[in-house]
Amino acid sequence: MTELELKNIFEICNNATKAPWESYVEGRDFTSGSSFIMTGENENRDYDIEFLKIRPEDQDFIAMARNVIPQLIDEIKKLKSQL
Repeated sequence: MTELELKNIFEICNNATKAPWESYVEGRDFTSGSSFIMTGENENRDYDIEFLKIRPEDQDFIAMARNVIPQLIDEIKKLKSQL
């Protein structure tokens, strides 16, 4: 993966609503309402992302990706610098 590709991925992440994102699935994490991804936390809470139709596994993946992609990019850069 090139530096430009990594930079583009990192910019897309940084332009998204700030992490952390946490997935809440109706029936798994609570009993009523609709499934959603909560963005931010505590005093930095932002809006909730709701889907018209999504598999819980896909919703979990989207939330997890927002949280870990910046860490993965940092790790890739660190490992590349050690080569």
